[in-house]
Amino acid sequence: MDRFLFIIIIVIIFCFGSAISTSTGTVQYLPGFQGPLPFQMETGYVGVDENEDIQLFYYFIQSESNPKDDPLILWISGGPGCSSIMGFLYEIGPIKFEEVPYNGSLPTFTFRSGSWTQIANIIFLDIPVGAGFSYRRSGQASRSDDFLLADQAYEFIRKWLKSHPEFISNPFYIGGESYSGRPIPVITQLISNGNEAGSEPYINLKGYFLGNPRAFPGEDNFRIRFSNGMGLISDELYKSLVHHCHGEYRLEYISSNNVACRQNLELYQQCIAGIEMPQILEPNCSNIVEPIELPSQMGVKEQYPLSSFYCRGQLNNLMLAWANDAGVREALHIRKGSIGEWERCGSNLNFTNVLEDTRPYHLNLSKKGYRSLIYSGDHDMVIAHQSTEAWVKDLNYSITNRWRSWKYRGQIAGYTESYSNKMTYATVKGGGHATPDNKPEECFAMFKRWISYQPL
Repeated sequence: MDRFLFIIIIVIIFCFGSAISTSTGTVQYLPGFQGPLPFQMETGYVGVDENEDIQLFYYFIQSESNPKDDPLILWISGGPGCSSIMGFLYEIGPIKFEEVPYNGSLPTFTFRSGSWTQIANIIFLDIPVGAGFSYRRSGQASRSDDFLLADQAYEFIRKWLKSHPEFISNPFYIGGESYSGRPIPVITQLISNGNEAGSEPYINLKGYFLGNPRAFPGEDNFRIRFSNGMGLISDELYKSLVHHCHGEYRLEYISSNNVACRQNLELYQQCIAGIEMPQILEPNCSNIVEPIELPSQMGVKEQYPLSSFYCRGQLNNLMLAWANDAGVREALHIRKGSIGEWERCGSNLNFTNVLEDTRPYHLNLSKKGYRSLIYSGDHDMVIAHQSTEAWVKDLNYSITNRWRSWKYRGQIAGYTESYSNKMTYATVKGGGHATPDNKPEECFAMFKRWISYQPL
């Protein structure tokens, strides 16, 4: 009898543990969207790390065209630690928040023109642990870094494909933006190594794409050149900075003896104070407490209250209100008690940046024949396009198609250059740090052409 009870207990633990470590749920309705969703959506958790203690949450949207054959994409947002809901609802998913002032009610949705899910299956992954709805079961403090993140993302996609075998043969790509420019080349390398080693399942890896990515040391220094090119600082100040600071523009690194450099950097900071760095043409509303008054074309002052979408940063209010709503969590199949208040970007990650330079990964992946698309919004000051162009040039690839404009609806949408080893670089005219959010239709055209093996 004791042995029988022992077996029953083991079976119960196994079944219960499996239910906890891996779960999925279909989402047919979303609070804020009227009627049933016109696309196939699934959310769930996949357990990774030792004993599957870390539970990574994901949103999966099937392609609206041909999910059986269209590419499968794993999307990772930046941060580190920003929720992939940003990619889903801000940038490339099929719906977005209605751009109306937040009035305390549940935010509502509208369709997005230029959704990438029109032609691709996309998994939006909350990673590392602590990002979005991902959590750790043990409740212990979580530690992560670039390589741990990459290991767990690789474990995630292998387990996800095993539970979704219908997508194993689809062409597979990894994409993301900003800080994810560091771990994504590592994840791509891990998948390639696993395929070569015969790991199961075999992942039909074709390449990766990165928007405004972090990639190498010193990239922040290109903000000086960007600022001069955009007319934010004078030619005289730019030349003086270059002459006195010798290529290093961070005050904490400048010797107190280099008085000229420090003075120039202080002038530079005064010039850019109030600039919205993720998109320099948009207003910076971080310190505004009164309504904004702007002269209209008729010469009459119009008021744009802080809660309006004159300040795009107010999208965060909508996202917080939506993701922390009990009905929303129920619709998304969020496990009760798994996290406290949802944050757009995790504030207590315990994350360490240990990978400064990704260029060796790009070189190795290119040698193996994987495709890559690197794109920059040319009005992003966080990761200036000049810095991205610099490290792409450092790879020393042969140019196959020289710098030229690419167009959308007959108008110049940006500039592009293609290289041997299947790398394409592109700028998006007027784009910011979250480029598909600023320029959705242009970015969709760029992505559609690239993913279809067509020139931009």
